Amino acid sequence: MASSNEQALRAELAELRQEHRDLDAAVDALASSANADALQLQRLKKKKLMIKDRISMLEDQLFPDIIA
Repeated sequence: MASSNEQALRAELAELRQEHRDLDAAVDALASSANADALQLQRLKKKKLMIKDRISMLEDQLFPDIIA
């Protein structure tokens, strides 16, 4: 894998991990509030799941599971 491509993937991975943590905090805050909007909570959870899937895909590209 080209070094610049690998650096770009690692940067995107770091950004997605941070966004995932931020969404996790937002979901926790919204869920614990008294006037929680169920639709907003569902949307945040769906976005969080999509980011998690993208993180998994990038990790697979960067760290292939090679069985010798």
